[in-house]
Formats: sequence, C-alpha cells, structure tokens
Amino acid sequence: MAILDILVYPDPRLTQISGPVEKFNDELLSFIFDLEETMRAGPPSVGIAAPQVGHFERIIIVDVSSKPKIPNHGRLTLINPNILCKQGSMVGREGCLSVPEYTGNVSRAEKITLQAFNKEGRSLNYTMEGFEARAVQHEIDHLDGLLFLDRLVSRRSSLFIRKVYK
Repeated sequence: MAILDILVYPDPRLTQISGPVEKFNDELLSFIFDLEETMRAGPPSVGIAAPQVGHFERIIIVDVSSKPKIPNHGRLTLINPNILCKQGSMVGREGCLSVPEYTGNVSRAEKITLQAFNKEGRSLNYTMEGFEARAVQHEIDHLDGLLFLDRLVSRRSSLFIRKVYK
C-alpha cells in the first residue's frame, strides 16, 4: 500500500502518451490498489489516471457515485479504454489533481460508448452520459498526454482560479 506522488503541471511527463497494459497480473493489481489509495488520500476527485503518478500505462479509475442523482456505473477501473462512439456535445467546468490551482470550461461528448478491460482482464462495454462520460473522457485524455488546459473552450475566458472553500 502506497500513496503515490501526483505530477503537477507544468511537469513535462504529463504530455507523455501511455502504452497499453499487456499483462494482467499481481503487479498490475498492486499498482491499481496504490492508485486507488492515492485517489482517496488526495483532494476530493472523481477520477485519476496512471500517468498522473508517473506510470505510463493505460489505466484510469473513475467514480462519480458520490454525486447525487447522476447516472453512473459506480467505481470503475478501466484498462486500455477505447471510446467507440461519441454523441452530442456539452460544455462543463473541469478541474484536475494535476492542475490544482485552476478549473476551466471544456467541451466534451455528452454520451459515449466505451470498451475497456477490468482488473481481471475481461473486456466490457459501457454506455455513459453526462458527468460520468465527461469524467471518463477527461481521464482518457491523460493517457494521451493531454490536460483539460489543452481543451479549453476559450483560452481567454474559460480558465478560472480555483475557489478554495474553508
């Protein structure tokens, strides 16, 4: 069990593209456990991607179940996720553990169909919409070396200093 260090912008490693997971074994399960612990230990968030802790394999964890009235699939560990279909478009505010001082408005697909493997290596398909679809797209961007900063609706008017609530 380990809480891993989060890479913070402008760390150049955040632009690195991650490779696919090829072995489903105890080492993978151990890393996923550490990634989950890191997500739980940090500031509240709905997702984390392996590259955010300097591990460049295609692994994300997403859990929007704490948000009331949002359709979701619970806590998901998605390995080698692949978006098969995107529908619609919506703009929403996003934040990121790797960009702790800012939030921004980003346009994302409103509904996605996704194929990914679970921790045991079983292929699964999901249809997601709304906030859950946004969170998954955000985390997949990390796997491709992108941050929400790269997808701002407007560089002039869509970036905001994060409010700190006491």
